[in-house]
Amino acid sequence: MASAAITAGSERRILRILGLRGKVRDGQKRKRREKDNSPCIVYIYGKIKICFCKWVAAADQMKGSKHTAKRAKKSLGQNFLVDETIIERIVDALEIDAGDRVIEIGPGRGALTDRLVDSDATVAAIELDRDLIGPLRERYAGNSAVQILEQDALTVKYGDVWERNTVSRAKLVANLPYYISTPILQVLADQRSAFSRLVLMFQREVAERIAADPGSSARGFMTVLVEAAFEVEHLFDVSPTAFEPMPKVWSSVIRLIPKSSIDVNGHLFRTIVSAGFVQKRKTILNNLKLYSKDASTLLESAQIESGRRAETLSLEEWIRLSNAFEKHQMR
Repeated sequence: MASAAITAGSERRILRILGLRGKVRDGQKRKRREKDNSPCIVYIYGKIKICFCKWVAAADQMKGSKHTAKRAKKSLGQNFLVDETIIERIVDALEIDAGDRVIEIGPGRGALTDRLVDSDATVAAIELDRDLIGPLRERYAGNSAVQILEQDALTVKYGDVWERNTVSRAKLVANLPYYISTPILQVLADQRSAFSRLVLMFQREVAERIAADPGSSARGFMTVLVEAAFEVEHLFDVSPTAFEPMPKVWSSVIRLIPKSSIDVNGHLFRTIVSAGFVQKRKTILNNLKLYSKDASTLLESAQIESGRRAETLSLEEWIRLSNAFEKHQMR
């Protein structure tokens, strides 16, 4: 049967039935094949192509097709990783052995999850977006090695994802949006005893701050927080072309190996570090004076020159300073 002509008005009705948005203009986004028995093709946004013989039948078929895949949500900072080479490198960085337990934050459409399953890992994927939960659960229905958890990664008790009697610690992997970087790192640092290693992808700017050495202008509160809890290793950078949709910036993958607890009051330590970086261009003394009138004496007690800036302090110096504040408070 030869293809029937499809008007712009018909195409708009088809788009509404398919639940898609797009503007269709006569002759601009339509193409008809010459051969008989070939359907017309509509191009939406120049990317999505929809083939149909009878537009009503096509609507039914399209409801379950890949073209109706959920779009990334800017409000959740979503950019789905699609580059198979990058996915392979991330999984390799986890060093998975058969039977390992892996927690994935933000599985999205399941591209990385598929590769984790292929590695014979037991996977718990934590997803916040309800629009993705259903497709993910359908995708892995019947696979006892995968569980999809509809939870906020900031509130998860990671040590309780599996049974308490589990001997081995989990490995964690995540592609993290910018807005969640600092809070999720605080959560993971607090619960680091649940993990043997973590492989995380951030915007490159965030990764540079995490791995910044003393004296670097990129060094800040987040740097010291992570350094106190983990050994940090920068692995590789990731081009925007590895994602759909493409972000405007590069990303970086880092690996974190948990440290044993340091001898410091955790809450006070974070308070002092945060106060020290409150205005990065000021000296450590001027910043800490806003927190304590005895800042000068306490810096001297910790053997730290008051004219230095916070970014020049090493982790060991921050620990000494925090301990000096704690002793002072106990008097």
